[in-house]
Amino acid sequence: MTPELPPHVLVLFGASGDLAARKLFPGLYRLRLAGRLPEHFQVIGSGRHSPGTDDEFRDRVRAALEKFVGDLDEDVTADLLARIRFVTSSADDGSDLRKAVEDAEDNLLADAGCQLGDVRRLLYLSVPPGAVEGMVGMLDREHLVTRSRLVAEKPFGTDLATARALQDVLSGVFEEQQVFRIDHFLGKEAAQNILALRFANGLFEPAWNRHSIESVQIDVPEKLTVEGRGSFYEGTGCLRDMVTTHLFQLLGFVALEDPHAFRESAIRAAKGATFAALRPLDPRRVVFGQYEGYRDEKDVDPDSEVETFVAIEAWVDNDRWRGVPFHLRTGKAMAEGTRTITVRFHDPRHRWLEPENGGKLEPNELVIELSDQPRVAIDVRAKRPGPDMALVEGVFRLDLSCDVPDADPLEAYERLLLDVMRGDRTLFISADEVDRLWQVCQPVLDHRPPTLPYPVGSYGPDEALELPAGGWRLGNHAPDRGC
Repeated sequence: MTPELPPHVLVLFGASGDLAARKLFPGLYRLRLAGRLPEHFQVIGSGRHSPGTDDEFRDRVRAALEKFVGDLDEDVTADLLARIRFVTSSADDGSDLRKAVEDAEDNLLADAGCQLGDVRRLLYLSVPPGAVEGMVGMLDREHLVTRSRLVAEKPFGTDLATARALQDVLSGVFEEQQVFRIDHFLGKEAAQNILALRFANGLFEPAWNRHSIESVQIDVPEKLTVEGRGSFYEGTGCLRDMVTTHLFQLLGFVALEDPHAFRESAIRAAKGATFAALRPLDPRRVVFGQYEGYRDEKDVDPDSEVETFVAIEAWVDNDRWRGVPFHLRTGKAMAEGTRTITVRFHDPRHRWLEPENGGKLEPNELVIELSDQPRVAIDVRAKRPGPDMALVEGVFRLDLSCDVPDADPLEAYERLLLDVMRGDRTLFISADEVDRLWQVCQPVLDHRPPTLPYPVGSYGPDEALELPAGGWRLGNHAPDRGC
């Protein structure tokens, strides 16, 4: 247990859904196993439809833990399940939920021997953007805002106008300090490691600018199709689902100036300055795609033009990055599933050093894999052993899962859930960031590129393959040198 954390009542809206099963309940289990949760806490799952009795709901949670965690510690599992119940609620009626929260708080007061003001509420709002206004109104009417922190899941609106309307709803009930806009990419160890690599190493930071760097790629292809999420994708699409949140947040970490501290105000100010310098997207440098067979998916319009793939060219117009293209790509049903940032350096052009057999050497690249086990690779050139000055390519590799064997990494949702309970918003998104990124993307929404077909298992439409001048690292237009 973590004694410095106060007693908590955690209310998980959408507790019968996929996110709760895959991430939230496994995250709570692992935090409990590691002794990182508060000593005193209760969990209330909620939604419009009851999954049955509390015991039946606990059986569903156990099944999810067995599927997504694996071997379970029975004592920890039993302890966690005993703290969980389910209560129905909706935008129209939250009376049962309010009573359940009050009952849970009474139990915590008796167990912890504390005052009511010491008990925190964590409200995890995993609902579609259109449902937020009603649910926030319900929380207000039922007096569940006091002592609460609200976790809001993406997408944060569907365009600039709806994002601003959503912010008006949230700010009308909650103080900004109470709102935690979650982007799980920022909770990944590898994403945070971008900051460590840049600012803790004299090898990188002096060269982290337009004078040394030719281009940056943020590439997040996925092998999975929409997998029964056709209704969600029809209403959202890939740009809203991935680019306005995940990929641009990664760009923010890659491109920001020195924040001078790892704390909320410093990181947000640095990211905000970077996003302010981000040029609104040119629709002519954006490629939309849709994988063949998407229209046959359940809940998909047979004439749908919704994009399942996006590739864009972005520019940060400041002194550090002026003239350096940032290429972002993501999509469903692609050739591989990975998350990679590639920093491509300028060719030094010392022509007296030639590759063996007169071949072509690829540019030096720093490659950061954004997996749960962070890996970093640096492509370099060296002399081939022998009598001639002939160059070959090699790779420096850093594998933190092997090189730091006693490390104790947290999965992204574990880290972010813990941060909410700590009240630390450093790795969460501000309202200003949301607004600015919608400003950057709005030209593409106003002038949508055509949605081009691409085969399942490919790297997207041909037009996207040619977007970076030197080709993408991942795929057929760049050698696969791997990490």
